[in-house]
Amino acid sequence: MAFEERLEAHRVDLTGYCYRMLACAAEAEDAVQETLFRAWKNADRFDERKAGLRTWLHRIATNVCLDMTRSVQRRALAMDLGPSSPAGAYLGAPLGAAAFVQPIPDRLVLPVDGDPAELAAGRETIRLAFVAALQALPPRQRAVLILREVLCWTTEEVAGLLDSTPAAVNSALQRARATLSGRTRGSVEVDEDLLERYVKAFTTYDVDGLVALLHEDATMSMPPFAWWLSGREAIRAALLGAGGACADDRLVRTAANGSPAFAQYRDGRAFGLVVIDLRDGLITNTTTYLEPSLFPLFGLPMTPRPPSRM
Repeated sequence: MAFEERLEAHRVDLTGYCYRMLACAAEAEDAVQETLFRAWKNADRFDERKAGLRTWLHRIATNVCLDMTRSVQRRALAMDLGPSSPAGAYLGAPLGAAAFVQPIPDRLVLPVDGDPAELAAGRETIRLAFVAALQALPPRQRAVLILREVLCWTTEEVAGLLDSTPAAVNSALQRARATLSGRTRGSVEVDEDLLERYVKAFTTYDVDGLVALLHEDATMSMPPFAWWLSGREAIRAALLGAGGACADDRLVRTAANGSPAFAQYRDGRAFGLVVIDLRDGLITNTTTYLEPSLFPLFGLPMTPRPPSRM
């Protein structure tokens, strides 16, 4: 196999790593491209007797990501930026996409096939809430936690990759765990029946039907606005006060961050990307990215295709 082909075989693995580090699909893809370019350019320096190709590539990717984190702000979810808003409150000025954790298609960060348990673990660690929690860590701690607890590298491997010591790696890991204490990854089974009921209630603007699918403590947010709602009753009041704004919108299924997601079309045009988190058979969070520019990344058309006929 040619060296370029060997490099390309690691693209999905590297994209998942860089996305967890940077919380943005576009920046992760840029980081991977830079990693593969540096690896190709320095192919004569690669010595497989000292380290495998995956280890070498992750060393390069880590350095690229650490460089990139020096020039960007911390990305977050709306819930990390301030208290919840009352129903009916003004959305406020948009903060811009750079303020928020951005979604990523599953296909870019998860292998097409593989061990079911490993795929499930991979989905857990690209969920929006988990990726947002990672951004609260200093970049080197973030790298340590991802390498040790997501990619399951040994302490010695991580120390070698970071030019550090096992003791320093263990100390960084302990501090990272303390920072993320109490934040769960939220592993769930996708409930297709629940999602069908969600689509039906959403597209007919059945507020009671929608609210019945929510956890009592469900949240709703709409990046690029810092506005967000907490609790079933606040969401109900906001939906009732919106005057049927989503009536006749169309939802098209996709997948983002290991979670079910929908492309939302309004008046025949791309409107937003809705990412849904589930737990115990109910919806815990809906994040609607009001960014039609995300549609090409997900392979979605800017205008909806006609419904297929039976």
